[in-house]
Amino acid sequence: MADAAVRTAEPDDVAEIARIHRDTWRTAYRDLVPAEVLADLDVARTAPAWAEAVEGGQVLVATEGRWLVGFCVAGAAPADDVARADGSLPPDAATTALVNVLVEPRWGRRGHGGRLLAAAAARLREAGATRGVAWVPEADRASTGFYAKAEWTPDGTVRTLDALGRPLREIRVSGGLALLLSP
Repeated sequence: MADAAVRTAEPDDVAEIARIHRDTWRTAYRDLVPAEVLADLDVARTAPAWAEAVEGGQVLVATEGRWLVGFCVAGAAPADDVARADGSLPPDAATTALVNVLVEPRWGRRGHGGRLLAAAAARLREAGATRGVAWVPEADRASTGFYAKAEWTPDGTVRTLDALGRPLREIRVSGGLALLLSP
């Protein structure tokens, strides 16, 4: 494997982040989400949101050699993402981070996701976060398995999204930020 690294995303990375987002979802979720939803993912339309996240310093990218192969967006968790099923907030709500790791499938199983999660966890700890949460489709065994390796487990909270009339059930996984993975 060529040199693998994790770094803070830069404005020049935005188009590639948006492309990885689109292509990874189209591959990983083709059996979970209607084709129309996946076809509607457009790099030009999602790039402004990614540019804002990059500008805010919330995005890390994984590289292998000269290739950008994945990314992690991580920051303070909005109340809706950390609330219990009854809507109440846990005592650690203010120090809980929302994390999302995506690695393009063709670059998977090479440690990029683990490096991204570990680097994000280190940054989040430095910023005062104590716990992380991530939402993953319940049927996405690759993602639930990935988070399980980092000892992030389902916390019992679920939500159902409407994907053009087709329900998409997501589970929330939660875990500590003192990961034993090397960034």
